[in-house]
Amino acid sequence: MTKTVGIIPARMESSRLPGKPLAKINGVPMVGHVYFRSKMSVLLDDVYVATCNKEIQDYILSVGGKVIMTSDKHKRASDRVAEALIKIEKKIDEKIDIIVLIQGDEPMIYPEMIDEAVQPLLEDVNIVVSNLMAPIKTSEEHKDPNEVKVVVDKQNFALYFSREPIPSDKKGANKDCMYKQVCIIPFTREFLIKFNELEPTPLEVIESVDMLRIIEYGYKVRMVPTKYDTYSVDTIDDLKRVETLMKNDELVKKYV
Repeated sequence: MTKTVGIIPARMESSRLPGKPLAKINGVPMVGHVYFRSKMSVLLDDVYVATCNKEIQDYILSVGGKVIMTSDKHKRASDRVAEALIKIEKKIDEKIDIIVLIQGDEPMIYPEMIDEAVQPLLEDVNIVVSNLMAPIKTSEEHKDPNEVKVVVDKQNFALYFSREPIPSDKKGANKDCMYKQVCIIPFTREFLIKFNELEPTPLEVIESVDMLRIIEYGYKVRMVPTKYDTYSVDTIDDLKRVETLMKNDELVKKYV
């Protein structure tokens, strides 16, 4: 049976919004929203928060969650998740088959989104990593450098990621081909380890998008369309918008 574990990397030292994981949204710290909602996924066997901050550790433990302490030297979420993977396997004395990187700044995440992202890896052994993608609905979102845009081929494999507005809308690009990355990223165990052994690549560095490393080394990233409408939190304005959108969120009532 496939062992699938979600890992939420979180750190207090966000450059755009310091202390972001513990910023409260309708009374609940953001990382708490992500944790509780991820726990509702039917395809995850367990969920851990990976952090280097005692404040985050204390909060997760206070709500009965599981946390793995990691190095404070990591610059990328995938590095932190890879370290957490090894520590979790030692802790449970069991091999994990699929690791789902769930970004800690996605408080509106629906558990079904995790299931959507994981499903391709369960159905096709040739798929080693997937991402969710959601439609871009406004020109402001298309131009926002905090939103990672993606263009895909006919089989929904990623062709390119950018923080710039792609595809170009100068000739009236159809919004049906405008997508943003949603940071729920399942890896097979072997590929996550392989990915973190690969040297960072020029386009990855230029665009500040980890997934470009995969493409530049000749691997494929399967993109999975989702119907769920969510917003990540990168700035204080994002935080205010998300708090308003989550005022009457039904999933919050199910947090345990």
